[in-house]
Formats: sequence, C-alpha cells, structure tokens
Amino acid sequence: MAESEALTVESPSFGGNAGGVFERLMQRHRKQAYHVAYRMTGNHADAEDLLQEAFVRAFRFFDNYRRDLPFEKWLFRIMSNLFVDGVRKKNRMRTTSLDAPLTGEAESNLFLDIPDARTEPERVTLHEELDEQIQRALASLPADFRKTVILADIEQLSYEEISKLTGCTIGTVRSRLHRGRKLLRARLEGFSLR
Repeated sequence: MAESEALTVESPSFGGNAGGVFERLMQRHRKQAYHVAYRMTGNHADAEDLLQEAFVRAFRFFDNYRRDLPFEKWLFRIMSNLFVDGVRKKNRMRTTSLDAPLTGEAESNLFLDIPDARTEPERVTLHEELDEQIQRALASLPADFRKTVILADIEQLSYEEISKLTGCTIGTVRSRLHRGRKLLRARLEGFSLR
C-alpha cells in the first residue's frame, strides 16, 4: 500500500503519533491546498491566511477525520467552508476606502499614499497579466460558482467529489459549474493582451 493510502486509510486511531501523521499530510498537500486557496481568495496574503486557518482547524478536529476520505478532500472542504464563512462575514463588515480623504472631507488633500511593493513593475510578464485577469474574473463570480469552478477546472475534481465536498447534489454542482463558466467566459471575453 502506498504511503499516501496508508495515511488516509489507516485504522481509526493514529495512536500517540497523530501529530506526526498530520505533519506529514500537511507537508504533502500544502502546495496544492495553497493553489486552491489562492484561486478562492485572489491574492497571496488572503490565501496564506485561509490556508493557515484551514490547517489549524484540521489539526483541531483531526480526531474526527474519516480515514476513508482522502485527506486533501477533507482539507478542501474545511477551506471551502472557511472561505464561504469569510465572504459572508466580509459582506457584513463596513470598509473604508483607501482612496477617500483621511479627514473625511471631500475637499481635503490628505490621502493615504501606498507605495507599489513590486521592485520592478516593468517586468510584469504576459503570464502575470493573464493570471491577474483570471483572478479578477474569478473574484467577481458569486462564491458558490467560484468554488465549484475552482474545484472542477483547476483542481480537476469529478462532479461526485465536488458534490461530497460542497454538500450539494450533482445536479446543483453541474448547474453552478455551467453558470460559473458562462459568467467567467463573459467576463474574460473583452480581455486582450496589449
């Protein structure tokens, strides 16, 4: 039996080495989980935050992990739920525009100037520009559509796997995927590389 299978189909108890097993699983799936988190959130900082929170939550509830379910699918489910919860929470929070005057008066000339963190902006490549457009288009999709498109098209999960991860019927998965792809196509339609 391969090591990855042994870690997911192991007996119901890991004995005294649950931390070591979790550590190996976390290291094995971190890169793929980060890519999913990045596609969900659209930026590196939020992706790291989502990934860290997902690993903390997974470790906290590792005793509840069903060994018949592959670890990455269980982790993606946790990330997916955290992401949706975060979107809901963010929609309830008030935000302040960084473009608004600091004093609150429209006539004020006091604006917050945030410098560009990139060291060489002229080196922005075609690939980065395309990635940015795709990220914007993905970010503009409703959360359920975005999650379904990411799981199907980026993570290459089957309808059945997505259904289990999201808790939706296969019909709902297909509908969300169709509608999400249609919206994504429409949003990327006018994209041209200068």
